[in-house]
Amino acid sequence: MKVQKQLRIGCILLALLVLGAAVYLLLSRDSVAAFARMEEHTLIIDPGLGGEDGGALSASGHTESAVNLAIALRLDQLMGFYGVPTVLTRDDDISIHDAGARTLREKKVSDLHNRVALINSIENATLISIHQNSFPNYRYHGAQVFYGGGAGSQPLAKCIQGTMQSALDPENNRTPQRIQSTVYLMKNVSCRAVLVECGFLSNPEEERLLQEKAYQMKLAMVLGASYIQSGETQEGESLI
Repeated sequence: MKVQKQLRIGCILLALLVLGAAVYLLLSRDSVAAFARMEEHTLIIDPGLGGEDGGALSASGHTESAVNLAIALRLDQLMGFYGVPTVLTRDDDISIHDAGARTLREKKVSDLHNRVALINSIENATLISIHQNSFPNYRYHGAQVFYGGGAGSQPLAKCIQGTMQSALDPENNRTPQRIQSTVYLMKNVSCRAVLVECGFLSNPEEERLLQEKAYQMKLAMVLGASYIQSGETQEGESLI
């Protein structure tokens, strides 16, 4: 068992080194300097939903909340390897509602309130909220990024959307959009914030990709590299 554990750790470290080289290739020389400044900021990684609220359900029975968490944990692992400060709003398939919440609606409301409180309590923060899309027509596919009103949100959204397109899906012509005011989390956080719909669980081919560990890591790499590159965004830049 000890030998197997050592081999498993060795494989993980080797994979991280390979991924590190890949992320480095995604960064320009100027972005390396921006990366160093990221130590003064905190990346909040928010796997949307959780617990009883599984969100969208794929035809093969996979829940959105589980996919969100898988990608979020890989992003957290990758950023931790480089010493980038991170906070996960959840690290398990749970809702972070108050103990007094009873109905599913009460739990959803409490969960969102608690996420907002956690996010707004962290200074110099950037929020990346991870979600999956779904639509009755299965032909729709492709990631799309939405941004909030905090300073620097739009440039970060553009960076993620562009990197997603170039690195993962060249045929994806979607553009980053301002999030609707009805989305409670994004409306009420005060920091730079983006919500990333990584793909459509309703599309069979994309749903298959989203279940693959290698593809989940690619998504994490895109999000991580975009976050580091976004360190070049000047503070106070207008997003509107």
